[in-house]
Amino acid sequence: MSTARTNHTAALLANGNVLVAGGINANGNRDSAELFNPTTGQWSTTSSMSAARQLPTATLLDSGKVLVVAGINGYGALTSAELFNPATGQWSATGSINESRFAHKAVLLTNGKVLIVGGNRDWIIRASTELYDPATGQWTTTGAMSAGREFHTTTRLASGKVLVTGGFNFISHTLASAELFDPATGVWSQTGAMGTSRDSHTATLLTSGKVLVAGGENSSALASAELFDPATGVWSQTGAMNTARRSHIAALLANGKVLVAGGTGSSALVSAELYDPATGQWSSTDSMSTGRYLHTGTLLANGKVLVAGGMTVTTARLPAPSCIRLT
Repeated sequence: MSTARTNHTAALLANGNVLVAGGINANGNRDSAELFNPTTGQWSTTSSMSAARQLPTATLLDSGKVLVVAGINGYGALTSAELFNPATGQWSATGSINESRFAHKAVLLTNGKVLIVGGNRDWIIRASTELYDPATGQWTTTGAMSAGREFHTTTRLASGKVLVTGGFNFISHTLASAELFDPATGVWSQTGAMGTSRDSHTATLLTSGKVLVAGGENSSALASAELFDPATGVWSQTGAMNTARRSHIAALLANGKVLVAGGTGSSALVSAELYDPATGQWSSTDSMSTGRYLHTGTLLANGKVLVAGGMTVTTARLPAPSCIRLT
């Protein structure tokens, strides 16, 4: 990339290019954005957002535009949201969310709306959620979770419901609980809790419809992994990774296996592993050239995975980037 960045977003566009926006580096919060072309393997700059922001979310809408929401800059948590139009390469303002937040998560629902979940506002961890309607550009509040969360995961299930797992808050610290959002009612309900409390982990929807949760941390980085079965609402243990890691990336490959790469334990990791749902086991694969965490991972149309940005120097706990997998 032309700009080093961490705590940024990455979104796969309908044309196969990848939009990377925002984040932070040694020069401060970034408003810049770049495009990666998988055909040429090259990056090009595109127009900048109206606000510098780290720890926002980016969601590809059904229209092909990308919605970037909130985040934090030197002035605090933001409420603003912007739309990127790949056809013009330009950003435009859209409706602002009702509560400023960063380190939240975003999910595209089957009805085309976008659900924003949790996050941090003025160092108060939020349980609130909001819905964006692309038809009007406006936000409405919807049901609140039972617990405030950051460093959590969100996964849209085959049923259209949204599974939220784990995370961190200042009351309960690292969470094992999980909740389900029903778009038809706007209500959250508790579902089975994970066997291990964790934050800064990954959650991947498998081709079977189950959800694989891997790694993260509670008092230290975790190697353990668990499976959620939406049919029963029950969690079960599966094979542990070879390396404990948090703030890594996970991507579902075309062959049904799951790639995890990077992250940190006692140091920034170069290693990568593959999970095979058929055996429930992990195997090592080729390592990256650079150890990194708080990076993004994007599955491209050609089946490769683009890893971009991140940090190489391990520090104290930092917010994990917001990522979603679109299906």
